[in-house]
Amino acid sequence: MEENGTYRWPGNNPQPKKNGNFKKVFKNVLLILLAVIVVAGASSCFYTVDDKQQAVVTTFGKVTDVTDAGVHFRLPFGIQQVRKVDVNVYQKIELGYNTAGSAYTVNDNESSMITGDYNIVNVDFFVEYKISDPVRYLYSSDNPEMILRNLIQSQVRNVVGSSTVDAVLTDGKENIQRQVKELVMQILQEYDIGLTLVDVKIQDAEPPTQEVIEAFKAVETAKQKAETVINDAKAYQNAQIPQAEAQADQLIQNAEFLRQKRINEGVEQVAMFTAMYEEYARNPQITRYRMYYEAISQILPGVKLYINTGSGENSDLQMLLPLEPMTNLTGGAE
Repeated sequence: MEENGTYRWPGNNPQPKKNGNFKKVFKNVLLILLAVIVVAGASSCFYTVDDKQQAVVTTFGKVTDVTDAGVHFRLPFGIQQVRKVDVNVYQKIELGYNTAGSAYTVNDNESSMITGDYNIVNVDFFVEYKISDPVRYLYSSDNPEMILRNLIQSQVRNVVGSSTVDAVLTDGKENIQRQVKELVMQILQEYDIGLTLVDVKIQDAEPPTQEVIEAFKAVETAKQKAETVINDAKAYQNAQIPQAEAQADQLIQNAEFLRQKRINEGVEQVAMFTAMYEEYARNPQITRYRMYYEAISQILPGVKLYINTGSGENSDLQMLLPLEPMTNLTGGAE
């Protein structure tokens, strides 16, 4: 019993050595916790962005930066948050059908539409889009993909509703795709939700009943046959036109040759007549005899011709000169 009236038991003696050990252990645990916090903070200070991505950095909830591919620094402990967005990736929207692996399912609620001439058709669309602005994509709307999907459905029904069933099922598909794309891109610029439309394609378009499908197939077959006949006719035309042009050129060249030949003959005859006339003007009598003898030789080629060389009617001396040697040489009589 102590002087102050308390009892001292064998195990109640103070142990200052154990208290010192507890403080030392607590200090070591605290240092370990601080080291873990520092390591965790240091590891969270860096982040990596893929080459297909962009990262939106927020500081205390406010957008402060947009980073591209690479390794970047951020403030730890939630001061700065990073959200990565796939901006260089083409994404798709399927309207009227769904594909999951090899499975293919039809969605009639999306594909059934009424055309401008009050016919029902089933049209499937395939849409490609990209994220153009990651900040607007993340924070300007709650679900930008759903907005784009509803917008495309609205414009598809608008364009198909102003087109004929023949255009939707046959030769008007490209025009419908172009109109839908232009309308959707225009409205997307007004909405500014960070998405851009890449392409719109009609995946399939067909009537709702088998009988109508067969009828349209028959129409398409007839059109293809007509195009085949037209192409064959054009091919025949292209093959025949060069031959006809060659024949025409040959006829024109022959006619030109004959024309020039006739002109040359006419010029030659004129020259001969002019020369004959000049000779006749100088010696009319001799020229008349010569012309007479030439005419006789042409009219009577087999007749032997003799010339009387007597000087006059009362001359006793006359001589007949045969012209056979001359005719043998010239082929005629003179």
